[in-house]
Amino acid sequence: MAFTLRISDFSNGADIPEQFTCKGEDRSPALEWSDAPAAAKSLALIVDDPDAPAGTWVHWVVFNIPARGHALPGGVEKKEQLPDGTRQGRNDFGRVGYNGPCPPPGKSHRYFFKLYALDGALGLAPGATKSDVERAMQGHVLAHAEWMGKFRR
Repeated sequence: MAFTLRISDFSNGADIPEQFTCKGEDRSPALEWSDAPAAAKSLALIVDDPDAPAGTWVHWVVFNIPARGHALPGGVEKKEQLPDGTRQGRNDFGRVGYNGPCPPPGKSHRYFFKLYALDGALGLAPGATKSDVERAMQGHVLAHAEWMGKFRR
């Protein structure tokens, strides 16, 4: 079985509902995953928009998600560390936690939810950036799963 990620609030490749964007509640959707490798000790999640005018725009960085879990609930609190030890990083809005799609008016943008199964926890402090997480993950990724949604204003 392959490591898979699923967001029940929208189909892979479909439009992201407004409640998960700056036009709505700007809350994170619920994520579910299955078949993480048995050797996985933690997970990391990066959500970004490669279609942003200034280059890839980061919307959410989450790491040290316990591998024994199978989901992140919708509306994750925007705080540096969650009760289970999950840590959230700083996005390109300069904030900790999730900030949803908010592209300039015009064409549709793609938003990639990328989940990584890792062989250990990352020794990073809460508030780490996408670059920090990507550097720390090098050589530790056991599997990768992805889900994509679109949004336009």
